[in-house]
Amino acid sequence: MDALAVPHERGRGWYLSLMAPNTKGKDFAWLDPSRLYCNRQALSDCVKDLLQPFQNESIDLVAGIDAMGFILGSAVATTLGTGFLAIRKAGHLCVQTETQVYSDYSGREKLMEVRLDVLKPGLRVLLVDQWIETGGTMRAAISLVEKLGATVVGVAAVAIENSEGGKWIKENYRHSHCIPADLQAQIDRSTWTPSGASAARLSDPSPPALSQL
Repeated sequence: MDALAVPHERGRGWYLSLMAPNTKGKDFAWLDPSRLYCNRQALSDCVKDLLQPFQNESIDLVAGIDAMGFILGSAVATTLGTGFLAIRKAGHLCVQTETQVYSDYSGREKLMEVRLDVLKPGLRVLLVDQWIETGGTMRAAISLVEKLGATVVGVAAVAIENSEGGKWIKENYRHSHCIPADLQAQIDRSTWTPSGASAARLSDPSPPALSQL
């Protein structure tokens, strides 16, 4: 599908067919969701779908996780009319920070940080990332926000895989993602492709329900 094309009928999740498959081999992620951000309508519809479960929630701030969560999180914040907080990989901020150790999808131990002069008790925060695979990165972000006294309203991502960490997030926090239930297993196995029958399925105007707590 052309990166900037918009179908006449847009079923919920139609924009997933814009995601690009890996063409570089095993050293890279199996899929590149960021291609859908190039399409103005796709990005708008993706954000709208992610926010649906939170439409009755009071949200003071959106926090996005380094790095791709910055793009989607900023779009979510703009739509909500809130500010945006960047949760960074450690070592980049020139101000006082709180840090949290975590293991990412590769299993490597890393450190993330957030500035100390924004989060405070009573602040209601929506956490956004592009993709939740093992859940380690998002769980660390949740810990950072809660450690500083703020409340995690929920978690939003294009996909939340049914890994141990992904299931923990789904069981403990309000959440939203864009993957139809009948495609979740393919996403979990990294076998879904944005072409053929799957793409046709996503163009169906009958909207599948978004997963939410």
